[in-house]
Amino acid sequence: MDTFSLVLVIGAALLFTCTNGFHDSANALATSVSTRALTPRVALAMASFMNLAGAFLGSEVARTVSEGLIAPQTGSHGMTILFSALVGALAWNLLTWRRGLPSSSSLALVGGLVGAALAGAGTVHWDGVVTKVVLPMFLFPVVGLLLGRLAMVALLWTFRDAHPGRAKRGFRMAQTVSAAGMALGHGLQDAQKTMGVVVMALVISGTAGEGEPIPLWVKLLCAVALALGTYAGGWRTLRGTGRSVIKLDPPRGFAAETTAASVMYAASYIFHAPISTTHVITSAIMGVGATRRLSAVRWGVAKHLVTGWFVTMPAAAVIAAGAYGALRLLLG
Repeated sequence: MDTFSLVLVIGAALLFTCTNGFHDSANALATSVSTRALTPRVALAMASFMNLAGAFLGSEVARTVSEGLIAPQTGSHGMTILFSALVGALAWNLLTWRRGLPSSSSLALVGGLVGAALAGAGTVHWDGVVTKVVLPMFLFPVVGLLLGRLAMVALLWTFRDAHPGRAKRGFRMAQTVSAAGMALGHGLQDAQKTMGVVVMALVISGTAGEGEPIPLWVKLLCAVALALGTYAGGWRTLRGTGRSVIKLDPPRGFAAETTAASVMYAASYIFHAPISTTHVITSAIMGVGATRRLSAVRWGVAKHLVTGWFVTMPAAAVIAAGAYGALRLLLG
């Protein structure tokens, strides 16, 4: 296998991870920034560090991506499919980042893999795509919304007699912990998605065998790429959620972040599903906001975000299929 092809695919995967950091970590921390629990610079620095740490906490999601979505093709054909998939995911991520839209990097990657595999007459594990991607896309936001509402109701009841000023100050400090938990969960989820792609490239090239442990250098590269992307490019989409969906105060921000972090850990360790941080935090924000009154939630903004999620996977698939066709013509 041509070493240049392997290096090119790994480089594209790491670039995708950087764009993932542009999108999802910034959107996750918008909750803490909007309540002024953290300054933007401190929030992004903390997210970068926790992303780095979270990447080393498991490998279940990486296994799902590398083995459960498409069947890797061998030789240059397999590398062309994998590179085309990354082109599709990258193109969609960069387009939505430029427009400041909180798109789902997870769905972009899966859409790219499916689109490129279909264009290259490869095998798509539809059972894995449906059970590990499509169903969680519907299920986990609903769970996040319901749990967010329940968490906020529990906080309101527990602290019903607390002094409002002291309670807000306490929750503002507590948000430092909940925001760190969110960033850790993001590293656990999204760095592993790229690890799965890199492992797939190593298997296609014959450098590694199926089922082998993920090499430490792969984990380190993916973790660093996600952390750098978070800090360097997160400013543009930092306010993609938070105040755009509901005006948050520290207690509601804490409830939303704690809920979203819990859902991400469950998705990683129990269901081994690659889910979107943006999906989960936005649904949790809507849930906690609805405890104030339903009209307090800007449902029009939420509808716009959800529409973007549904468009992401097919759009990335179409771009990846087009990239595969262009590469086949170019390479003869």
